[in-house]
Amino acid sequence: MGEEGEWLPQPDADDIELVKVLHALGDPVRLSLLKVYSAGEQFSCAPDALGIGHLHKSTVSHHMRIMREAGITSTRAVGRNRYVQLRRDELDARFPGLLDALLKSLT
Repeated sequence: MGEEGEWLPQPDADDIELVKVLHALGDPVRLSLLKVYSAGEQFSCAPDALGIGHLHKSTVSHHMRIMREAGITSTRAVGRNRYVQLRRDELDARFPGLLDALLKSLT
């Protein structure tokens, strides 16, 4: 693995399904993470750093995996560290206005 890291498996942009995205975001924790990730790439899955300190790290990892497998986020592994980013461009192209509506509802 190089300095850039390795991208964890995720669906291609054309394979992202609306029902999977909505199902993944049907959980309040994942909606909170959506808001965090909308600010830009985030380092690690440390609950305190993500503003969800009441959850165990393994629980946060589970939520991150659900979001990645639904096509909402991309995760780059660099050693033991994880960097997560919202797939904003792909989601906006696939489902115009969806992210804006969801993020607006969280403010």
